Amino acid sequence: MSDAKQIMAGIKSSGSLLPAMALLILSAGHAPSTEAGATFKIDDTKWVSIGAGLRTIFATSENTAGRNGDKWSTDFRLDNLRLYMNAQIHKYIKFEFNTECANCGDGGDIRILDGVVKFEYNPFINLWAGRQLVPEGRIEMNGPFYSATFEPFKTPFEPSDSTIQNVLPGPDAGTFGRDEGVNFWGAALDGHLKYVFGVFQGLKRTNYTNVPGAITNKTANADSNLMYAGRVAYNILSVENAPGYYTGGTAYGADGDVLTVAGFAQYQEDGAGSFERPGNFLLAGGDVKFEKVMPDKGVLTFNGEYKNFGISYHNGAPGPGTNTNTFIVGGGGGGLSTGFQGNSVTGNLLYLIPQKIGIGQFQPYVMYTEIFTRNGPDQSEYEAGVNYVIDGHNARVSLLWQGGDLSGGGAIWNPAANGTFTNAIKIGVQIQI
Repeated sequence: MSDAKQIMAGIKSSGSLLPAMALLILSAGHAPSTEAGATFKIDDTKWVSIGAGLRTIFATSENTAGRNGDKWSTDFRLDNLRLYMNAQIHKYIKFEFNTECANCGDGGDIRILDGVVKFEYNPFINLWAGRQLVPEGRIEMNGPFYSATFEPFKTPFEPSDSTIQNVLPGPDAGTFGRDEGVNFWGAALDGHLKYVFGVFQGLKRTNYTNVPGAITNKTANADSNLMYAGRVAYNILSVENAPGYYTGGTAYGADGDVLTVAGFAQYQEDGAGSFERPGNFLLAGGDVKFEKVMPDKGVLTFNGEYKNFGISYHNGAPGPGTNTNTFIVGGGGGGLSTGFQGNSVTGNLLYLIPQKIGIGQFQPYVMYTEIFTRNGPDQSEYEAGVNYVIDGHNARVSLLWQGGDLSGGGAIWNPAANGTFTNAIKIGVQIQI
């Protein structure tokens, strides 16, 4: 992840501070995983940084348009539009506030992505409280802006990725991989061992009785149980340079030779199912990242991840069509009412060509995903493409082909996919500061 770029410093007098803060308020609003953009230094211990990020894409998929469904679709999308703000108000206290547009392409609204107060005293133990990333697998924790590929999210959603379609107060367990709670994180062995353990709201206990016109079913989590999550990673070679417990899909060789293995898990009692037939939710998995700087200064990168989703129902699974009001674990506007159960594997292999052509470097890659559904059809997808890397994660253009039966030629696993092998071609642009 890129470091913050300090473009203004030494604003100490009240006369110069007020115009700067006014400019800051007008231009800031939402933030990513690290300080970015402009940094306004107030004194030796206080500063504020702002930034922004945008990802847009053109996609065409076969047999997804036309009256007979035999034409190639053509779609322009705005996938992400984020504003970032980070601040330090004390030597040991920081603050992070980021936003994201929900349903950007449909003119959606701006929502809070992160709202975190950070108590950071030493490398071994730190406390973050508020709305933040739930510990998970690397590919999901990279987020869209720090992933190695433009569309990295292929596997089923977790509870913290609940649908963002519902604007009413509801039983969701988070959005965008975030949830309300606390994380304890730290690093040991000179930064080689990194760990994070969190306690979160998870699936909420809600019956909607005070929301006019909303569903009235109660959720599975009648006892208001909390969700527990954790991740432990070990850097065998060089230590990855990422703030907090965040991760990145590639550093484009900036971290040197990297080999990191990690394990993660999430658990919530009565975190899935219906009020009448609740079930305990358990996600467990592992991931590996390997990055090698070659003698010619090219960079070879590999990311792999395995996940197992399980639900232990107390009185049997809810029947078909049951309104469980649980998290959505599918994609594309739908989910399996009883929650996804099964395994998934996904991985990518990239090579950053050392020679610069024009203003950037080409990075060809391949990616594969397989979803093994318990008592259901398996789905898979192949992907091949090339990134044109202009300024690391701050400026990148991607051209890619996808083929498989996940969901309309690409995107996150969808339980409604019909199993037809579909091709798609996409061009994505990512910029941030």
